[in-house]
Amino acid sequence: MNTNSEHISKSEKVLSKGKGLGWADNVYFIGIGGIGMSAIARYFVANGKQVAGYDKTPTDITKSLKDLGVEIHFEDDVKSVSSVFLNPENTLVVYTPAIPEGHSEFNYFKTHGFNVLKRSVVLGEITRQTVCFAVAGTHGKTTTTSILGHLLNMCNVPVTAFLGGISENYNSNLIINGTEVTVVEADEFDRSFLTLSPDLAGVTSMDADHLDIYGNAEELVKTFKDFSKCIKPNGKLFVKNGLPLDGITYGIEDDSDYSAQNITIENGCYVFDVKTPNGVYRGFRFSLPGRHNLSNAIIALAMALDYGCSHKDLAEALASYKGVKRRFTYQIKTDDFVFIDDYAHHPEEINAVHQAVREMYPDKKVLAIFQPHLFSRTQDFADEFAESLSNFDEILLLDIYPAREMPIEGVTSEWLLNKVKNPNKKLIQKSHLVDEIKKSNAQIVLTIGAGDIGAEVKHIKEALYV
Repeated sequence: MNTNSEHISKSEKVLSKGKGLGWADNVYFIGIGGIGMSAIARYFVANGKQVAGYDKTPTDITKSLKDLGVEIHFEDDVKSVSSVFLNPENTLVVYTPAIPEGHSEFNYFKTHGFNVLKRSVVLGEITRQTVCFAVAGTHGKTTTTSILGHLLNMCNVPVTAFLGGISENYNSNLIINGTEVTVVEADEFDRSFLTLSPDLAGVTSMDADHLDIYGNAEELVKTFKDFSKCIKPNGKLFVKNGLPLDGITYGIEDDSDYSAQNITIENGCYVFDVKTPNGVYRGFRFSLPGRHNLSNAIIALAMALDYGCSHKDLAEALASYKGVKRRFTYQIKTDDFVFIDDYAHHPEEINAVHQAVREMYPDKKVLAIFQPHLFSRTQDFADEFAESLSNFDEILLLDIYPAREMPIEGVTSEWLLNKVKNPNKKLIQKSHLVDEIKKSNAQIVLTIGAGDIGAEVKHIKEALYV
């Protein structure tokens, strides 16, 4: 496995100048620690650019960027920005939409003649002159993009893949093996995916989400249809069977154009065949639990097969895929005790985690620890969250992680907990997490959520590991 620095070193030899962005010698990121932002920062480092940025707090991601020589500071103050990045003639400024409007650095660059571009616009520019694979969906796009990037890389396709999570295979959110092909997540948040022009696009799901942006589910569906119109002429759209979009369909044990068939489980792995328009390919193995993950593998295989990769190479590549950190990631796995961490932050994602854990451990007691993400999402899906959480044997609920939002009156974790019908439930503080877990006799422990619960995983693992 390559380390990050080795991966970047290799990249410098294969990457050409950024498409349409070659004028900028320096690139400054506002919100550089975000998972999507940091992947683009790595790309520019690999591309020989001088890179720096701001973020709110230090994280493992910012540390890994610093290890690559990226200057990062954590105070919103233009005085903290190196003078090298204060020349609008040769500095591109990239920002995340999560940055508040009152951010002083953001406003300085906007009012002093800098070219200030949203992350999605920059990604669109990078991918425009490539064969672009774009994966959209309210759930599953990070895992699908990671699988697809790995498959193409292992099939020796000259690919650059921008991932929304840290790949276990590469210990990075950037895979680089060339510049002719790009793989990207097509993010529906604030309609960012409409800046892309993919050759092959996939849609994994269209469940209601981000209603603070869209207002209602119908508007979200409309925007996904708008995304499908962004595909280049003669491009192709792959859609999960049953979604209200016209395209090449994929599914599991159904009549889709691409479908997983003859599924069995051997030693914790799915073994299956793939039915395609050109026949049935046999003997695929995939080690990630859960039918939702198997579905993600099918669309990745479909897109790679359509591009021209051989089924034999793809079968070997899929068998070597290890997953994405915080996507059903095993932290402890013994005969007597299992600790799994997952990024799930929507009721349908929690249902998928529940299905996966019940399939793998049908007779075990399961404790789920959930941290809701966003007041608006909690408000919009409170009943659905309560129903999905009630399926576990025990539930520990943390306070809502606010992210970019201010509190909404009456929307609290206590309010959500009261809706959970399972009586084995409790509202706790993060400082009491380990003690509460130790009180339980559950053989399976899950930490779930997209907030800072991920930062607690290391402490839990250290306290529980025997």
